[in-house]
Amino acid sequence: QVPLRESGGGLVQPGGSLRLSCAASEYTYSDYGMAWFRQAPGKYREFVSAISWRGDDELYADSVKGRFIISRDNAANTVVLQMNSLKPEDTAVYYCAAGRYYSGTSRSRYDYWGQGTQVTVSS
Repeated sequence: QVPLRESGGGLVQPGGSLRLSCAASEYTYSDYGMAWFRQAPGKYREFVSAISWRGDDELYADSVKGRFIISRDNAANTVVLQMNSLKPEDTAVYYCAAGRYYSGTSRSRYDYWGQGTQVTVSS
């Protein structure tokens, strides 16, 4: 069973918006902070945003602050990343991650990862 599954990626023009969703099994969702990372070709996987397990604390990378919004629906076991004012440099594979009682920027602290969804920002 795959604990996390992303959806919503695609091709969008600069300035456009996309909404990524991550569906989690109940086992991986409860008590887990949720995060999004991204990896562009030839680059390391970088932190994008995270939300605490209670949903009362959010964290954003400086590069996306003011443009991206993270949220979670505990009833539906999903976390959403709303991406607005997209730029070509946002092009990457976006990964959802879950870390028990953790919602920081460290990749190694996350226990479960999704397969990733491609986001391409291009005219």
